[in-house]
Amino acid sequence: MKKLFISLLTFLSSLPMLAEGWPSEYEGVMLQGFFWDSYEASKWTNLQAQADELASHYTLVWIPQSGNCGGTSMGYDDLYWFPGHYNSSFGTEVQLRNMISTFKQKGIGTIADVVINHRKSNSGWFGFPTETYNGDTYTMTAADVCKNDDGGKALTEANKQGVTLGGNDTGEDWDGMRDLDHTSQNVQTIVKAYLHMLLEDFGYAGFRYDMVKGYSGTYTGMYNADTNPKFSVGEYWDSNVSVITSWMRYTRIGGGRKEIESAAFDFPFRYTVRDAINGKDWTKLKNASIATQADYRRYAVTFVENHDTEYRSASAPQDPIKRDTLAANAWLLANAGTPCVFLKHWQAYKREISAMIAVRRAVGLHNESEVTAHTQQKRLYAATAVGKKSTMMVAVGNDAATFSNEGYTKVLEGYHYAYFMDNKMETAWADVTTGTYSKNLKVLLTAVTQQAGAKVVYTLDGSDPTPSSNVVESGTQISIPSGSVTLTVGMLVNGTVTGIVKRQYQVSDFEPYTIGVYVNTDQVGWTKCNFHSFGGDGTRAGTAWPGLSVTKKVTINDKEWFYNEYTINSKNDYVQLVFSTGTGSPQTIDTEKLTETTFYEVLNEKSGSKYKLNKTTGIQGVKIDKSNCNRIYTLTGRLVNSQGRVDGLQHGIYIINGKKTLIK
Repeated sequence: MKKLFISLLTFLSSLPMLAEGWPSEYEGVMLQGFFWDSYEASKWTNLQAQADELASHYTLVWIPQSGNCGGTSMGYDDLYWFPGHYNSSFGTEVQLRNMISTFKQKGIGTIADVVINHRKSNSGWFGFPTETYNGDTYTMTAADVCKNDDGGKALTEANKQGVTLGGNDTGEDWDGMRDLDHTSQNVQTIVKAYLHMLLEDFGYAGFRYDMVKGYSGTYTGMYNADTNPKFSVGEYWDSNVSVITSWMRYTRIGGGRKEIESAAFDFPFRYTVRDAINGKDWTKLKNASIATQADYRRYAVTFVENHDTEYRSASAPQDPIKRDTLAANAWLLANAGTPCVFLKHWQAYKREISAMIAVRRAVGLHNESEVTAHTQQKRLYAATAVGKKSTMMVAVGNDAATFSNEGYTKVLEGYHYAYFMDNKMETAWADVTTGTYSKNLKVLLTAVTQQAGAKVVYTLDGSDPTPSSNVVESGTQISIPSGSVTLTVGMLVNGTVTGIVKRQYQVSDFEPYTIGVYVNTDQVGWTKCNFHSFGGDGTRAGTAWPGLSVTKKVTINDKEWFYNEYTINSKNDYVQLVFSTGTGSPQTIDTEKLTETTFYEVLNEKSGSKYKLNKTTGIQGVKIDKSNCNRIYTLTGRLVNSQGRVDGLQHGIYIINGKKTLIK
């Protein structure tokens, strides 16, 4: 009997781990590593170069669909699925594999964007590419397309061609590309092979399923039961909690399992935050979300903005959060569910968001943490969140700065948000996490303790502080010198130093800033414009020729300008550009080395074979009533000043009081 029991255990241990949708009590944070048209920011080489920094804060990075789509694309018009066709808008297949491998070495899991609701054809309505992988050939045909695709247009075309379509769609129809029939055995076989390849060949950690409204949740369950990803999240875009949890329940049908097979993005959470902020009524945060449901919060991937909701342009305003971006992220990172931070928010507020993540980690918050409302007022919403190690409080709203609660110490504070730690943690705290910062870095030191009269001691050379080290009162802000500095902080209570924390800073003597480059092509009649960037101090990757396809436009002085933004990272940094129609020819001469916002007109005259440029100086600044300024945004919708201050802004065009304004 004993031998039989041991043999049974050996057999069971040899079976593959069963997927359960999303890990229980998961403490990780995810980054959405792209935004719309983020071809430069989301290059595989650019993301890989940030691996060390990202690993300090994130455990997962969700990247765009990585297969070749037959042209410049964010990946949602997927064409190729298997290796050999992975030179995409974000880099080569080799670069993709290197990035995933580097992320894995640093402890980051890469989440694949899986687009299987629909597929682009490359030869007529029903001509899909034939692909061979590991000796097997995969081909989809008209029989793999939903019979009622495109509201009946696909059937009309099929009748013209004399081909037969598959069964009716098991979800919502999408008019744009061919909706795949997931009842088809051929579709199921190819999808399973594709997902196995992503996990086992490329090394992805899991999947983000696009547009799961388009087919029954049963198939997500089926595919996950077959491939066993540790992480799976579906994009079921709906504000109704019960509709999304119903989809989750459908996923557990796959393989006959009882467990839910996939998490879902918590759109209801996102909408409660949007409504609270845009409506200036913080009580709306009490509205239900997946993260508030005890039976489902484990499977809630929470977020406050993504590539589909962000402000893109005046012609595509979308549905963004219009203010209080930091407060939105503060609420996100102090709640149950697995938070997914938007790349634009991370780029704009690394210091603040990394500090929020540090508090979340210190307390041990996880996707199933209990979160209880403490104060629910129009100008203030506060809640308590229980982690594995301790408890914290978050306050958001107009009156967040005045909130306090006995037994908790404030450790973070910003515009309309504050974080508090339970005094039982008995630790020192520094509100700036390890990282690289610009000059004039200031750090707030705090003693989180139940002991009366505790002070803070610190050193700047990496040594452990002693009672004779630098001593300050709790709540004191200190200056960090330029260079490589190791800050070590402890609490001093009754002559004893305890609760030590350490931060490592690289502080430069330069403040990075963003410039805009604007191009008018009226004289040459270009309807498209690529920006090929190169040069600088090496901190910003250039583009591969013919460069970035720029679609952002703005009208100034009755002229339409293509524009893009670039960060100047050091005293020696600059950017040079060449403009073209996107095919590489025709093109312009090189610009000079740029360190400030510049406007160019492409002239209808040439230097050799290249069009000349005119550096335009006729763009007039607008006089601003500084007493009436609200929050200031870049043209991409990034908040650059939450209090309406224009002093110190770099040259460029901003949105102030809802209008485009040139700061000169």
